[in-house]
Amino acid sequence: MNEVVMYAVSLADTPYRYGGTSPENGFDCSGFVGHVFRRSMGIALPRTSHEISQVGIALKADQLRPGDLVFYNTQHRSFSHVGIFIGEGKFVHAPKSGSSIRVEKMSEKYWVSRYNGARRIRS
Repeated sequence: MNEVVMYAVSLADTPYRYGGTSPENGFDCSGFVGHVFRRSMGIALPRTSHEISQVGIALKADQLRPGDLVFYNTQHRSFSHVGIFIGEGKFVHAPKSGSSIRVEKMSEKYWVSRYNGARRIRS
């Protein structure tokens, strides 16, 4: 596993918090991804998932490697949710209010029907 994935997974169970950008206060999806990339790679990403979706290199699903970003339409808006691909068809993300950072299978019906694409961020 690469540094991005190892650090992201280490934050599992951190509470979701809308607008959150730190392990101490909790994360929303883009705050989580931004924190992980800043801390593990020294890369500053834009604040929102939609803005992050414009950075890096677009990928097809069969090109995914651990540490790539995956995007979903969860609020009736394209690229309204972002997570980090960790390999073996799974991703880690900060899902929603009342929950915590967790790993999920991309093959679950909910995620398959909302998938918007993926990006690779290079240092």
